[in-house]
Parts: sequence; C-alpha cells; structure tokens
Amino acid sequence: MRRHEEYEFDVVDVEFPGMGIAYSEDRKIYIKGAVPGQKVLGKVKKLKKEYGEAKLIKALNTIEGEVEPKCAHFGVCGGCTHQFINYDKQISLKEKQLLKLFKDAEIDDFIYEGIGRSPKEFEYRNKMEFSFGDMEKGGEITLGMHMKNKAFGIINVHECALVHRDFRRILDTIVNYFRDKESTYYKIMKREGYLRNLVIRRTEHTGEILVNLVTTSQGSFDKEEVVKLLLSLDLEANIVGILHTTNDSFSDVVAADKIDILYGRDYIIEEVLGLKFKISPLSFFQTNTLGAEKLYSIVMDFVGEADSKLIFDLYCGTGTIGQIAAAKNAKKVIGIELIEEAVKAANENAKLNNLDNCSFIAGDVAKVIQELHDKPDVIILDPPRPGVHPKALDYVIKFDAKKIVYVSCNPKTLMVDLRKLIESGYKVERVKGMDMFPMTGHLECVVGIRRKDTL
Repeated sequence: MRRHEEYEFDVVDVEFPGMGIAYSEDRKIYIKGAVPGQKVLGKVKKLKKEYGEAKLIKALNTIEGEVEPKCAHFGVCGGCTHQFINYDKQISLKEKQLLKLFKDAEIDDFIYEGIGRSPKEFEYRNKMEFSFGDMEKGGEITLGMHMKNKAFGIINVHECALVHRDFRRILDTIVNYFRDKESTYYKIMKREGYLRNLVIRRTEHTGEILVNLVTTSQGSFDKEEVVKLLLSLDLEANIVGILHTTNDSFSDVVAADKIDILYGRDYIIEEVLGLKFKISPLSFFQTNTLGAEKLYSIVMDFVGEADSKLIFDLYCGTGTIGQIAAAKNAKKVIGIELIEEAVKAANENAKLNNLDNCSFIAGDVAKVIQELHDKPDVIILDPPRPGVHPKALDYVIKFDAKKIVYVSCNPKTLMVDLRKLIESGYKVERVKGMDMFPMTGHLECVVGIRRKDTL
C-alpha cells in the first residue's frame, strides 16, 4: 500500500467521530464518513506502521438503511457526512461509537439512558458561517462551505438542507450582488482580497435574523445598497440587524478588528425554556435551538433539585445553563467563561430574566477557579472540544463537590477527564447522549458524576 494511491476497502466498524474502520495489510485504516457494511474506494493520505488514513472517494455498494440524500450538495460539500443513511441508523451508529469509548476507557457500572434525538433532522442550524471563494481557480465567486477532499475550494450551498430557507435566500442575494460587482474574495495564502465570510444567525422562537458580512480592509461596498437589498427580501423571520465586520487577521476564522452596525442592532434575542437570551455576533450559542432545549433539560435532570444549592457553571458561554439553574431556585450560580463578550451578554441576560442569584466572571477557567472561595454543591462542566484544562480539573477535584455534571461536545476528551475524576474519588452514575448535529458524526454527551463517599 502506498500514499496517494486509490484502493478498495471493506468497512467493518466505526469509531468516534464518524470514522469508518477498515483493515489492510494488518493496518487499521480510518475513513471519515464511511460506515460498516460499505465497500468503498479510498485514497490513502497517511500511512504509518500500524494505521493509515484514507479519503473517501465513493461507495461501491449499497447498505441497509441507505436513503437518497436530501441536499443537492451532498458528496461535494464537506459539511455533512451521513446524509445517505436514515436517521435511525445514524443514531444507532452514534450509540455504538459512544459506548465503545466508555468500554475502551474501562468505565462501566453506570446507568445508560440512550441518545436523545434532535427534534429536527434538517433545517436545525440557527447559525452558519459561510465562506467566500471559488470552486475552481479563476472561476466565479462562490459563497458556502469548503468542498470535500479539496484544500481551498468553496461550493455555493444555495440549497443547503441544514438551514432554513431564509438563510438560502440571504446567501443567494449576497453572492449574486458581489458577483455583479466583480468583487474579490480573500486568499489566505496570498493575504489579499476583500470578501471573507457571511455569518447568519436566526432564532427559532422569536423570529429574528442577524446578518454579518465579514471582509478585510482591502476594498469597499455600497452599504446602503446592500442594506436596502437585504431588507427587501421576502423572509419568514425579520432581519433585526445587519453588521459589517472588518477582519484583517491571517487565520481562517471569523474574528473582528472592527464591527459596524449598518442597520438595527448587533444582537438577536432567543427564548430557551422560558428564558430570554441576548446573542451577540461572536457569542457562543448552541447551533441547534430545539436540540439545546432537550440538552439543557437533561443537564437539569442530572443536577437534580436545584433549590438552595450553590452551583459553579464552568465554561458557561452566554450563561444559558447557569441561568436555567438559577431560575430553578438555586441559592447561587457562579459562571466562568474566557470570552469577555459572552460574559457581558451572560450578565445582561441575567438582568433581562430578572435573576439576581447568578453572576458571571470573564477569564481563563484554570486561573479564575483558583480565586473562588465558595464551596459548590454542584459543578457543571461544559468545556470546548479539548476538554477541561488539567489545572482547572485539579481545582474542580479540590472543591470536593458532591455532584458534577459534565456536558461534552467531544466524547473522546471526555474519557480522559472522567478517568481522572474516577481516580480522584468520583463515580460515573448516569450517561445520556444528545444528538445536536444530525447528518454529521458529532454528538453531545451528558454525564452525571457523584463523589463515592456520598453514594
């Protein structure tokens, strides 16, 4: 077997996050997006002594549970991976991957409560970051997602099935406008060009849309013309804000050197489980609103009676979980989050919801947690994909809380943190998955953990 060559593989297993497993010449071969039962053609991109990785080129057979993909872009767009199988099979595969992680980590003797299904299989995303680019070098400008198996190609996703039609209409309008103007897009390697991203947020319950056009400072556009164009669209929700963000950073992420409000306001307000949340341009908010309501309900079920409890909400974002706990009569909730804008929004949201029993602190969790002197009854952990910072986890353990509820968006790093908690005197009591991302390999997992001497 050689790198950059194409081979046929029989996929026999699957591992998180949605990696098909095949074997060849005593090597384990990882193939993203492939599922057990498939025979696939794959191009080898990495080859080590014991394992390799291959890009999925095409499937060579059909399998049980296979369906016609709903999205016209599936197979070319790099966003979805599992649209070709029905939702029941997707859930089944995610369950298999999750339980395998617990088995491999030798974590057992807990109550497994299955995987919660997303209320929507399609059109569930409340936020999308679309990128400007082209499909072929020198081709017309496109606006959408990175193409599968291509380093720089962007496919125009005007029929994306993961978002509401309002997204698609706005995307179409913006890309056609800038095509007519023959505008340039930002080329990250050359560090030149103008258009970078279009970020759209749309609320599920309140019917609000926030449009954010992200460019470099290497050009200009007629702002009044674009605002007028967007406000003339026939949309189901209402555009409450149109922003222009200037981003001259070299990294390929949506960042802000400056944000100008072209119309309305720079935030939207969403309702979640009876509470209102102000969401600003760079704030983290779960991208599946209806799924988030189910996720937070699971978290509160694992927390149990919140009455008169002191709760730490670490990696709190805009304070959603903490405020839900506060609304259930927690004695006090203290949230910590690195992103200052998110903390500002969290404290504003607390005022918006008339909650005076919660406060949110901006800073690195690993540092701020050292300065807290309160002794929590419950600690809620909702870290980013890398998991809890080791120093922060040390302090979590030192607080000696009776109960910890861990909300993980990456079950792989979850296992590392759970092992350390177990070794420090805790026991995993309950586990429930929550599918926030249908058609992809990603999965959220909520774990209820209790100090052994309180069992």
